[in-house]
Amino acid sequence: MTFVVTENCIKCKYTDCVDVCPVDCFHEGPNFLVIDPDECIDCTLCEPECPAHAIYSEDELPEGQEQFIQLNAELSKTWPGISEVKDALPDADEWNGKPDKLRYLER
Repeated sequence: MTFVVTENCIKCKYTDCVDVCPVDCFHEGPNFLVIDPDECIDCTLCEPECPAHAIYSEDELPEGQEQFIQLNAELSKTWPGISEVKDALPDADEWNGKPDKLRYLER
């Protein structure tokens, strides 16, 4: 089992989760973070740190977010790792909680 970054991270990209990850399994894209399922040790530390509530255990994903399991696995192979906290995107607070953000994902 692994943890998965879901749709609400898109266009927010808060990095509070990165700070607590003991194995540096997060990877950063232009407007989204992903978790490498091969590196995640299922420690649960990242989930409560996400201000956007966008991180879930893969077996507790909200309905409609299942495609993010594959998306995290795919993008973590090409995006660079991130191990330090960075500022969220400038308009992150405005995007937090908006539905249907997958179309805005920048690869």
